[in-house]
Amino acid sequence: MSAARRAVVTGGAGFLGSHLCERLLDTGYSVVCMDNFLTGGPENVAHLIGRRGFRLVECDLTEFVHIPGDVDLVLHFASAASPVDYLKLPLETLKVGGIGTLHALGLAREKGARFVLASTSEVYGDPLQHPQREDYWGNVNPVGPRSVYDEAKRYGEALTTAYRNTHGMDTGIVRIFNTYGPRMRPHDGRAIPTFIRQALNGEPLTVAGDGSQTRSICYVDDTVAGILAMAAARGEPGPINIGNPDEMTVLALAGTIRDLAGSDSEITFVERPENDPAVRRPDTALARDRLGWRPEVPSDRGLRRTVAWFEELFAENREREEAAV
Repeated sequence: MSAARRAVVTGGAGFLGSHLCERLLDTGYSVVCMDNFLTGGPENVAHLIGRRGFRLVECDLTEFVHIPGDVDLVLHFASAASPVDYLKLPLETLKVGGIGTLHALGLAREKGARFVLASTSEVYGDPLQHPQREDYWGNVNPVGPRSVYDEAKRYGEALTTAYRNTHGMDTGIVRIFNTYGPRMRPHDGRAIPTFIRQALNGEPLTVAGDGSQTRSICYVDDTVAGILAMAAARGEPGPINIGNPDEMTVLALAGTIRDLAGSDSEITFVERPENDPAVRRPDTALARDRLGWRPEVPSDRGLRRTVAWFEELFAENREREEAAV
């Protein structure tokens, strides 16, 4: 990739967006990171401040946005992504999925840039097809509590497709499955950071329902590689699943994390959320065939890295608290 190439990452100070910004810089792009810090935080990209070619812009994508100069790539990742966030911020989630996507598409059209939409496995809802292929239309409750996220992403896909068909834009859609890794927030409500936080603090691990529901988890480095493979695949519209087919039950995931953390915490069971999907596993044949991508980090290795990162984070937090006393 040429050093002259320039990317805009919306939601770039979020968990996944920050890793994207970092990888783009490493591969020769200059990067404009846009975020309103509603669920992300400047600390996620603090280590990038001062790097040549990196610019952090605090802005609300649901308002008019303008970036001066040429742009080659727009990666639209601005959105609340965890149930805790989008249930607390339902209107903001819908607005960034609709108005925010419209503005990001407008920016890409103005610049003649390739546009990649971060969609989600949640567009499949509580699926009746397993594993989930890209030609499956999904089983989503449009008036359920999760609909503010699920339908925002489905609308974003429709809007992206309409811009491609109407304006001849070069757009791509990736459907991301259960990404995890360093820089997740301990209290973001998703299973992996919740289990790690509880295990490291000696608290009971709270498993929803009986824990028999399944998830397929993908380490952040693999997810980023898949997204950038899509970005480089000019003319490929997708949608394409980006995830790891390594499926496990939520109960097994809790047990694995407890073991990796060296914890003796008990596992307890809590009420399962409404419309919580019973199964989740991507069919990744399209990603393999069209992008030449497949996940490489085994789940046990990725989880071990993530537990180690949280251990370091908690140790740093304790040191700051002790120093403040």
